[in-house]
Amino acid sequence: MNTATPSRLLFIDWLRIAAFALLIPYHVGMYYVSWGWHVKNPVIHDSIEPLMLLSNPWRMGLLFLIGGVAASQLMGKLQSRGRFIRERSSRLLWPLIFGMAVVVPIQPYLEVVQKMGYAGSYLDFLGLYFKAYHGFCEGDKCLTLPTWNHLWFLPYLWSYCLLAALLAKPLARGGQVLQRGLQGPRGGLWLAGLCLPLMAARCFYGLFPVTHNLTGDWYNHMVSLWLFLVGWMAASQAPALWSWAERLRWPALALFLAGWLGFGLYIQHYADHEPSTFVLYAQRLLYGLKQGAALLAVLGFAKRHLDRDHRWRAGLGAAVFCAYVLHQSVIVGLTPLLEPLQLPDGLEALLLVSLTFLACAAVYRLARPVPGLRRLLGIAAPKTPGRQTAGRGATMALSQASSAQQP
Repeated sequence: MNTATPSRLLFIDWLRIAAFALLIPYHVGMYYVSWGWHVKNPVIHDSIEPLMLLSNPWRMGLLFLIGGVAASQLMGKLQSRGRFIRERSSRLLWPLIFGMAVVVPIQPYLEVVQKMGYAGSYLDFLGLYFKAYHGFCEGDKCLTLPTWNHLWFLPYLWSYCLLAALLAKPLARGGQVLQRGLQGPRGGLWLAGLCLPLMAARCFYGLFPVTHNLTGDWYNHMVSLWLFLVGWMAASQAPALWSWAERLRWPALALFLAGWLGFGLYIQHYADHEPSTFVLYAQRLLYGLKQGAALLAVLGFAKRHLDRDHRWRAGLGAAVFCAYVLHQSVIVGLTPLLEPLQLPDGLEALLLVSLTFLACAAVYRLARPVPGLRRLLGIAAPKTPGRQTAGRGATMALSQASSAQQP
């Protein structure tokens, strides 16, 4: 295996921390808006939906791109396809299995209580959950049990890691071609070309709506897999992408904000009637372009301002995956506890965000010393300082080892 080990990308570490942390306020917001979610606040606040649309085009795409970077770094470190697959399987599948069995069930339980008037206890529901009961239906849509809900990211990322491991050599050659293109006189065209798959994928959005069921979720795969592969190639063979992102961060931000404003006007204008086919597909092409611009802006500003170390980075980086596994169930579980307090919705939302962060942090601190629980919650084992070389070399070795454990 000839995948090169890239230099440390500290700004990617910070982006990973920020992207996972963003999931908590975003999913708290889902409780209050009109979009479908597991539980809903009695009063809907569609006025905050434009703010949530600021992160919709790039939020999960960024996590897949970062996942590609981390996987590529790990492959370069291990230099073995078999070891890579074993590590990724242990790192991603144990939290998925544990999450589906222990963490996630509270979400569909409270969903059927609120939406379908289910009167059974949580233990009664668990019996149905593990028997794959399919009788919780609204019209022709039935709840799938068991479910991975917000943990869908893990089986997708694991599948992409397996595919990339099989295609490691072609991806290395593809990354070299991309690097030469970005460094050439037409580097801007190569950069724009990275948006074309996103634009093309969006045209299939109506045929393949997002389902998070792994099979048949073709639009989601077209976007997520492409960004994962871009991250893989950029980490190992095409670092010029980061330089381009830093250079074009302001134009990319302006393009994204213009696209965000245009999409909001589009939704408002066509709220009560269908657009023409031309307008529909023009909007979808522009949406894909907006996705690429948003990711470029996020990468560029991070490269510019976050490409440095801090004493908090390693600790936060070790905690965010655990928080990801827990956070949505914590949010959903807190909503029936806070609802009787009749707090103003703004205050309730701030309390939900704060309590979710605190609960995730508390579980992380309790689980970190327990090896079995640590693995189930996706917490990387602490490194032994005695195995590192002295001085600055020890710091860099610890930093690289921590990076290889990222999801």
